[in-house]
Amino acid sequence: MKNPIHILVVEGRFYHHISDQLIAGAEMALREQGATWETVMVPGALEIPQVLSAAFRAGLFNDAAPTPFHGFVALGCVIRGETSHYDIVAGESARALMDLSIAHGIPLGNGILTVETEEQAIARASVSGKNKGRDAVEACLEVLRHKRDFAKRAN
Repeated sequence: MKNPIHILVVEGRFYHHISDQLIAGAEMALREQGATWETVMVPGALEIPQVLSAAFRAGLFNDAAPTPFHGFVALGCVIRGETSHYDIVAGESARALMDLSIAHGIPLGNGILTVETEEQAIARASVSGKNKGRDAVEACLEVLRHKRDFAKRAN
C-alpha cells in the first residue's frame, strides 16, 4: 500500500470508558501500519457523520489538500435502553456513514458498537478482548487497498 496513509478518526465520547478502549485499539493498528491520523472527538454517534460531512465539504479528502485524508474510522457505542432511541441512533448513524462513504468513494471503518448491554460493549471494545477499534482500522485500510488497486488497473 502506498504511504503515507492519513486517516481521520472520529470518536463519539458518550460512553467514554468504552471509546477509550476503541481508540486505543485503533491507534495501535494505525501505528503498526505506519499510518498517520487525526482524531476528532464528538459527543456521540449521531454527531460522527455530521463532522465527517464537514470534513468532506472542506475538501479534506481531496488529494489537493495539504494533508488529505485517505479514509475515515468512526468509533463509538450505542447501548440499547428502555426506549426506541437506540434504533434511531444506531440506524441513522450507520446509514449516514455509509451514504458519505459511497457518495465520496472514501474508505470507511465503522467501529460504532451497537449492543444490548454495557458488558457486551466492554468485551467488544477492549484491546485484550474483541478489539473492534483495530477491526475498524483494518476494514478501512483493506478498502483503501482495493480502491488503490482498482485505480492502478484503470490506468
